[in-house]
Amino acid sequence: MIGTDGVRFGGSRTAMVSLLLIEDDFGDAVLVEEMATEAAVEFDIVWARSLDEARLHLGTARPDCVVLDLNLPDARGLDALDAVQRYASGVPVIVMTGLAEEGAGLIAVAEGAQDYLVKGHVDAQLLTRAVRYAIERKRAELASAALRASEQRSRENARLERGLLPVPLLRSGRMEVVTRYRAGRVGGLLGGDFFDVVEGDDGAVHVLIGDVCGHGADEAALGVGLRIAWRTLVLGGIDAETAMSTLEELLVAERARSHIFATVTSMVLAADRRTVEIVRAGHPGILLRTPGGVQWLEVPGGPALGVGRRRGQWEKSILEIDDRTGLVLFTDGLFEARVGPEERLGEDGLLAYARSCDDQWDGAEFVDSMIGHVEGLAAPYGGLSDDVAVLHVRWTETEEAS
Repeated sequence: MIGTDGVRFGGSRTAMVSLLLIEDDFGDAVLVEEMATEAAVEFDIVWARSLDEARLHLGTARPDCVVLDLNLPDARGLDALDAVQRYASGVPVIVMTGLAEEGAGLIAVAEGAQDYLVKGHVDAQLLTRAVRYAIERKRAELASAALRASEQRSRENARLERGLLPVPLLRSGRMEVVTRYRAGRVGGLLGGDFFDVVEGDDGAVHVLIGDVCGHGADEAALGVGLRIAWRTLVLGGIDAETAMSTLEELLVAERARSHIFATVTSMVLAADRRTVEIVRAGHPGILLRTPGGVQWLEVPGGPALGVGRRRGQWEKSILEIDDRTGLVLFTDGLFEARVGPEERLGEDGLLAYARSCDDQWDGAEFVDSMIGHVEGLAAPYGGLSDDVAVLHVRWTETEEAS
């Protein structure tokens, strides 16, 4: 039965477990073959007389398990084990040793072998059990390693996404800024919504909020690119209308698909606290919190970025305010939540709740209450499925920003 290198034992039988036996001794190889024929499991065995012969076989086939003699003509001890693990990465290995070398088997297990067998002390039942356990232990080991790698990638992705969320750039404590963000994609920290706040050298505060259509990683990356570009333009002294045109050029150049667009609103709160300039590109309106109540404000604007290619189509609107006015910007995920079988909250529903809130609440209380209310309404209908970004800005007399 063993006349040439690479003979396949039990070739006429249905192979249940493929086994590569690396053993230079003909007699020991025959004993393994005889035990295999008596085992409850059907084995399909290939015999290799040397490590080099095993390497050639492993180049074209992947067995379920390798049984390795640690004393081969071309490799001995742990060198043989290390070579097999390199040639057959992920395949369980059982080493075979003589009675006087049992310690070598223990060392081999410590170095990555799944088990060891002592020659002369093996029967069909022990061989079957060792092979089965080796395969299962290797599967568990690989699954555990894959899980650890996945968890590591998740932690790295989470750190990366947290790092891409903006930190408001405020040079003084004259502005109260509250930001909240919920990514719509499962397991994500960052979606296609984006926002930023930058205080200029002249004391004016620039505010941005936007929404790239879609919820995937491509949209999240595009949103980050638009936000960083906007901050760069603001710090470079570029006016809001020119900045909007530049953002559209960037979106068209960077978007993964031609139908991708983004809605954007940018504002500049003058340092004298009396006016705010607003440029709106297809984005929803804003909420004004004044001593007289909450109002919905939707100034004239142009189309969303990426819809049409005419430059200079976004007009600037100027609104007079006082330093008690809070401005609340948000993306459509806040009011497009499903709150009934065939019903969405809508702009009117959001405004109605905002008007019911305590007018003494600070920005954080107001924003958190509004998001919590919408989440509660949407919970029976699948929860918030879209990204949500909310910004609340208001001048303050203190020197600390929220």
